[in-house]
Amino acid sequence: METCYINSPLGITKIEGDENGITSVSVLNTEETVSDVIPEVLEDCVFQLKEYFEGNRKQFSLKLNPQGTPFQNSVWEALLTIPYGKTTSYLSLSKQLGDVKAIRAVANANGKNPLWIIVPCHRVIGSDGSLTGYAGGLHRKKWLIEHESPYKQQSLF
Repeated sequence: METCYINSPLGITKIEGDENGITSVSVLNTEETVSDVIPEVLEDCVFQLKEYFEGNRKQFSLKLNPQGTPFQNSVWEALLTIPYGKTTSYLSLSKQLGDVKAIRAVANANGKNPLWIIVPCHRVIGSDGSLTGYAGGLHRKKWLIEHESPYKQQSLF
């Protein structure tokens, strides 16, 4: 398993993977030294994340290899269908997966998503439009949703 650390607008990002695909992308709340050398198997992921943060990428094309239960993997697959710049609710996601009663299980699987940004769990919000639960912190979820919004809010000051 190869690992690297890169800077992002939201903090140090840790990327892990091997020839079978990217297994984990996470933002850290701790200080880590940014990698001087990026392992070859992670180079494309680093490049695509930088494009995303620059506003030049809306969809990732990477070989992914997240480790989870069959149910978690089905939730993560469903997350990949949420278009860039759009959001959905946990309830809608549960309905899409065929079981409205599974809302808590869906939310739990969403929270265990190992592929931050690439599998867009930040695009899932409460049914009332509120920013609910986010492993990376609600300030990051807000930033990501605003980053993807086609409607940019200008600052007056």
